[in-house]
Amino acid sequence: MPISVSIVEDNEKLRGTLARVLNRADGFHCISQHGTAEEALKELPGLKPEVVLMDINLPGINGVECVRRLKPLLPQSQVMMLTVYEDTENIFNALAAGASGYMLKRTPGKELLEAIREVHRGGSPMTMHIARKVVQSFQKSAPARTSEGLSDREQQVLDLLSEGLMYKEIADKLEISYETVHTYIRRIYEKLQVRTRTEAVAKFLRKQ
Repeated sequence: MPISVSIVEDNEKLRGTLARVLNRADGFHCISQHGTAEEALKELPGLKPEVVLMDINLPGINGVECVRRLKPLLPQSQVMMLTVYEDTENIFNALAAGASGYMLKRTPGKELLEAIREVHRGGSPMTMHIARKVVQSFQKSAPARTSEGLSDREQQVLDLLSEGLMYKEIADKLEISYETVHTYIRRIYEKLQVRTRTEAVAKFLRKQ
């Protein structure tokens, strides 16, 4: 079954472009497009998309607030921010509101599709630049890092996660299967008692 995706974006031209990219790619189906958060909040609970691509700078209710209101209505749907904003405040506000991923609008189509696949699988895709901002933010208050409780391989996987690599890229770099990466990440989450990539990286970097 194709991954069902809804787009919340006020730029009509970009909405149409994203929809075409999705519908022309194998394994994806754009089921709806919404120009405002208000429209999305009204219609998405009935559509139940598996993944929602969410802009931040929307007229009226902004994208971050839309995510905050949408998640209780669609707990099974994964929200990935797709925005031009790269500042740390917007990144953390979006993730705190319930977004599972954060990608930039300039992301190439192929990479965007892989990010949608990853967030659908339960991952937290971020561009390398965004992930580096997250890491740098935590490093300011926690420069020392330890990997207490993690095996050498788990530490390698977490290091690559903190650099912003996607699961498939980690698998390729370590020459292991995607399923094995997923197993390592599940163990890392269990050991660090976290549920997302961002929480794992944050907790890892905060350890003295």
